[in-house]
Amino acid sequence: MNADRPSYWEYLQIEELLALQGGLEGDEGQLSNHEVLFIVVHQVYELWFKLVLRELTTVRDVLHRDPVPEEDMSLACGSLRRVREILDHCVSHFRVMETLSSRDFLDFRDKLIPASGFQSAQMRELEVLLGLADDARIPLGPGGHYMDFLRDPDGSDNAASQRVLRRIEDRPTMREVVREWLWRTPIRGSAPGDDGDAAVVQGFIDDFVAAHAQAHGDLAVRSDRQAAGDQHSALLVERYEAELAQVRGFLEAHDEPEDKRVRRSRIRAALVFIESYRELPLLSWPRQLLDDLIAMEQSFVIFRQRHARMVERVIGRRPGTGGSSGVDYLDATAMR
Repeated sequence: MNADRPSYWEYLQIEELLALQGGLEGDEGQLSNHEVLFIVVHQVYELWFKLVLRELTTVRDVLHRDPVPEEDMSLACGSLRRVREILDHCVSHFRVMETLSSRDFLDFRDKLIPASGFQSAQMRELEVLLGLADDARIPLGPGGHYMDFLRDPDGSDNAASQRVLRRIEDRPTMREVVREWLWRTPIRGSAPGDDGDAAVVQGFIDDFVAAHAQAHGDLAVRSDRQAAGDQHSALLVERYEAELAQVRGFLEAHDEPEDKRVRRSRIRAALVFIESYRELPLLSWPRQLLDDLIAMEQSFVIFRQRHARMVERVIGRRPGTGGSSGVDYLDATAMR
């Protein structure tokens, strides 16, 4: 390569890239078009995952700073939007995969056994970076830690397992930094450690719940307008009362152990505070970041769900090549 005057072909290392679709034979001339398609699409996914990991690491590092520089908030939001666009684009790749009929895929499927998409080290890295806890994972099969499926058959580490181990050691996770960032958020001018902070947070929660109830108005009148009859009206009153109780229970973290409630309650109150005062200049970027986080998470869930539907269309309800339950396993992961 001429470093001073590189060509497009040289700069992108296209010759090396196009030599990577030979499969187990190392010669794509021996493969069907169907198998080369399968290889190319999954290699493209891994390249996208590489970029997603870089962008999410940037977001994590920005939010980990205390305080977070205001000028870096736009950088973090830009990275989250890029991740969302990448994931949305990845969903469209499943349409290419669905040009494979079941017969097309079955012609070479047995060559993959026991390889599985579960062994995508970069997907496992994404889960770790985002903060998926070990006890929240869906097991691939009976027994064994998910890391066991990444290692070589003799239990020794390889490039894939080492990559994930490095990611596990690279703390904190996105979940941790987002919660810490929200915990530090001033609420009505009060920050953690300030005198009376707990009372200020509780006052905000009380006012928010009261405003929420006021927006509903008289529950009996509201329910009568919506109901098809007296019995339905009574049911709607119960539902509205339950909703109001749920709002307070969520903000006061009634679902958490007592020793964690104060911290979790403040985090949840900060979410609502940012959304409630999003027009204020100091909260416009924090609100945008939260919106981008939610949009990114939604795209990730849709990606997992679309993956399951593609697999269902191509292989039906057969077990996965790695020994999983196939579509049922993929559906379950979309809920975590």
